[in-house]
Amino acid sequence: MPTQAWTTRSAPRPERPERVTVGVYAADPVLRLGVVQQLRQRPEVDLVADLDAELAEVSLVVVDHVDDEVAALLDKLRHNSRTRTGLVVATLGPGSLQRVIECGVAAVLRRAEADQDQLLRLVMAIANGEGVLPGDLLGKLLTHVGSLQRSALDPRGVSLSTLTAREADMLRMVSEGLDTTEIARKTAYSERTVKNVLHEIITRLQLRNRAHAVGYALRNGLI
Repeated sequence: MPTQAWTTRSAPRPERPERVTVGVYAADPVLRLGVVQQLRQRPEVDLVADLDAELAEVSLVVVDHVDDEVAALLDKLRHNSRTRTGLVVATLGPGSLQRVIECGVAAVLRRAEADQDQLLRLVMAIANGEGVLPGDLLGKLLTHVGSLQRSALDPRGVSLSTLTAREADMLRMVSEGLDTTEIARKTAYSERTVKNVLHEIITRLQLRNRAHAVGYALRNGLI
C-alpha cells in the first residue's frame, strides 16, 4: 500500500487563533486577583497590564454591587470603541440590571458562579459579540421590556409599569419619612441620583412634589 503518498501530502496547519486580550477592573485587589489567577491559566486569554487595559478587546468589571462609581466606570468603558464590557457581580439590586444594560454591558456573570470555565465562556462570548445573562436576569429584562412597550402604547395608563423598581423603592422610602441622605445611604446611590430619580417621577407623572407623588402612588397601588 502506498501509504507514504498520503503522509507526504499533509495539508497546511491552520494558524492558531490570536488570544483574546482582557483587562480586569476591580476596586478590591482580592477580587481582581481571583479573576486574574483563573484566567491566567487559559491559553485563549492574554491578560493586559493595568496601564494598557483600555486597549483590551474585553473588559471585565468585578464588583460586589453596582453603585454610582461602578456605573461611571461602565459608562466610560461604553465610550471606548476598542472594548466590550462584561460584569462579574455579587448582587444586582432593584433597578441595577437596567442600569448596567444602559451602560453598555454585554454580559453579566454572578461572582458565585465565576469559576475558570464560566469566566472563559464569558470572555469568549463577549469577544464574539454575544450577550450573556443568567436565566433569571434575562426573564426580568424581558418583563421590563414588555412593561416599557405597554407603557408606550398607553403612556397615561396607570399600572405597575408606571414606576421602575428603583423608583418604587425610593418613593416607598419617602412614604416612610426618609430624606434624601437616608435614601442614598440605604440604596447605595448618590444623593444627586436620588434627587434626579424623584424629580423624574414628579415630572413624568405631572405631579407637584414628593408628597403628591407618594399620594399618587399609594392611590394607584404603585407602592
